[in-house]
Amino acid sequence: MGNTNNRTIVIGLIVLLLSLIYIVRLFMLQVYDPSYKFSAESNARRKITEFPSRGLIYDRNGALMVSNQAVYDIMVVPRETEVLDTLELARSMGIELSEVRNLFSEMRNRLRQRQISSFQPSVFYKQMPVEKFGAFQEKLFKFKGFYGQRRIVRKYEYETAANVLGYVGEINESQLKKEPYYTQGDYWGISGVEKTYEKALRGEKGASYVLVDVHGRQKGAFRDGDHDEPAVSGKDLTLTLDHELQLYGEKLMQNKVGSIVAIEPSTGEILAMVSSPSYNPSLLIGRERNENFPKLATDTLYPLFNRPLQSGYPPGSTFKTIMALIGLQEGVITPASRFGCQMGYHTRALSVGCHSHPSPLDLEASIQMSCNAYYCHVFRNVLDNPEYGSPKTGLDKWKDYLVNFGFGYRLGTDLSNEGRGFVPNSNYYDQIYSGSWASLTVISLAIGQGELLTTPIQMANMTAAIANRGYWHIPHVAREIENDTIPTKFKKPHYVGIDSAHFVPVVDGMEQAIWGGAGSTARIAQIPGVTICGKTGTAENPHGDDHSIFIAFAPKDNPKIAVATYVENGTFGATYGAPISSLIIEKYLNKEIHRSRKWIEQRMLDADLINKDESND
Repeated sequence: MGNTNNRTIVIGLIVLLLSLIYIVRLFMLQVYDPSYKFSAESNARRKITEFPSRGLIYDRNGALMVSNQAVYDIMVVPRETEVLDTLELARSMGIELSEVRNLFSEMRNRLRQRQISSFQPSVFYKQMPVEKFGAFQEKLFKFKGFYGQRRIVRKYEYETAANVLGYVGEINESQLKKEPYYTQGDYWGISGVEKTYEKALRGEKGASYVLVDVHGRQKGAFRDGDHDEPAVSGKDLTLTLDHELQLYGEKLMQNKVGSIVAIEPSTGEILAMVSSPSYNPSLLIGRERNENFPKLATDTLYPLFNRPLQSGYPPGSTFKTIMALIGLQEGVITPASRFGCQMGYHTRALSVGCHSHPSPLDLEASIQMSCNAYYCHVFRNVLDNPEYGSPKTGLDKWKDYLVNFGFGYRLGTDLSNEGRGFVPNSNYYDQIYSGSWASLTVISLAIGQGELLTTPIQMANMTAAIANRGYWHIPHVAREIENDTIPTKFKKPHYVGIDSAHFVPVVDGMEQAIWGGAGSTARIAQIPGVTICGKTGTAENPHGDDHSIFIAFAPKDNPKIAVATYVENGTFGATYGAPISSLIIEKYLNKEIHRSRKWIEQRMLDADLINKDESND
C-alpha cells in the first residue's frame, strides 16, 4: 500500500513538472520571445535584400575611376499576382508590350522547370534605371505581387583601362554551387581587378523587413526596423595605375593592334597597361550588356582579349640584352669581346642576316647597333661551353637564366588569364629532332626568334629587372586596399642570378642605342633632358608585316619607369615601338611633350595600321 502511494506521488510530480514546463514555454513564446510574433506576422511583412555599395576604385593619384549607381530590379511573387492589363504594365514600365509578354512567358517557363517558386520573389525585369523606376513606382499599387528592389551597378568615370578594371556580371549556376555567399541573380567580378579583389570590393549583403498591405504596397518598416540587418559597403581599392598615363597610352595606340606596359621598377607597380583595340567599360553594365557583349566577343579585332597578359610574341632583338647578360655571367664573353659581322652570321649550313654597320663590334656597340652576328657567337659559346659537355645541358642552363627573368611561367600578377609564353628546353628539341641537334640547329633563339615566346608584361618586367640591375618585383595593379593589405608576394624582390657589375656595359649599350651616333637604332626615342636607355626589336611575323617592339627605362640612374611596347604589323622597332615608348616615358616624367617632339606625337596619334589609310609612313 505504501509503495502504491509513493508511485502515485512520483507520477503526480512528473505530470505537474511537465505541465509547468509547457506553461512556461507557452508564456515565453507569447509574451517574451519576439521571434514568435515575428513569425506570426510573416504574412504581412516582406524581406528585402539590401545590396551593399561596391568598393570604389581610384588611380594612384586619387582620381576616381569606378563608382556606383542605383538601379531597380522589378520583383514578382507569382502567387500574389492577379489578372492585369499587360498593356498598362508595359506603359508603366516604359517598355514594349511584346517585351512584357516575353517576360511573363519566361516566368511561366521558370515556374514549370521549378527554377523559381510561386511563393518566393524572383526577378521579373532587371536593372530599371532610377528615373524610370520613379515613374513606375507611383503605379505599382495597380500590379499586385510586383515591387522594386534597389540594386547597385558600376559606373565607369572614364572610357579607359577596361582590360585592367574588368567587369561585373551575373553569377551562373555552376559558380553558385561553389560560392555559398551568392544567390541566383547576384552579380560578381568576372574579369580584371573586379574579379581578383571581388571579396574586398563586394561588401556584405543586408536585409530589411517592411510591412505590406493586401495589394503588396509597402506601408513602412516592420517593428521599427529592429530586425533589419544593414549592408556593409565594400572596401575601396587604390590602383597603381596613373589614369592620365593610361589615357595617353590608349590614344597613342588607337587604330593599332598591340600593347603598352609601363612599370615602376623599384616596386613592380604597373603604371599603365594598354591593350589595343579596347572597349568602353560602360558597354558592359546595365541592360545594354546583353546586347553589347556578343558584339565585343565576335569582333574580329578581339577587344576583350587582354594582349599585355595573353599575347605571345618572339622578343626579337630586345632579347640581345639578356643574351649579353647571360654571356657575361657564364664567362664566355667580356665587355671587350669583339666579333665580326659580314652582313650576318654565316656558316656552311646556315646564314643569319644582319644590316650594315661597322665591324667588328664590342658588347656595348653590339647593343647600340643591334648586331645579329654578335649574339649568334654568344649563344653558341653558351651552349657549346666545354664545362657542360653538350649543347643540351647548355640550353637547359640558358633556360634557367630566362626563368629567373620571369620568362616561360606566369609572373603571378593580380590580373587573371595571364599567359606563360614559351621557353624551349632540351627535351622539346629532342622530340622534334629525335635527339640529334646542336647549337646551330636552334641558332634563331640567339636573336629572340624561333620557338621563344614572351608576353608584353614579361618583357616590361625584364626591362624593370635591367633597370634595377638584377632584380624585379611581381608586376601588380593593386596599390592599397581600404583597411587591408595587398599580398606580401608583391613586396618580395626576385633576383635574376646575374652579378650587378655585368649590367653596366649592357645599360651603356642601351643608352647608346638612343644617344649614340650613326648606326644607333633608336635615336628617335631621345627625350630632351632625360637619359633614356632602350633597345629596338622586330618580331618576325609569317602572317604579314613584322611586329614593332621597343623596351626602355628612364632615367638611367634611379629609374622611375620601364616600358615595353608592341605594335603588331608595325615593321621595325624604331618605326612605332620606340616613338610610343619614349612618349610614354616623357609624359610620365615631364607631364608634357617637348615642343621639339610634337611632330612625333602627332604622327603616332594619326597613324592607322588597322584601316591602312595613314599617309605619313
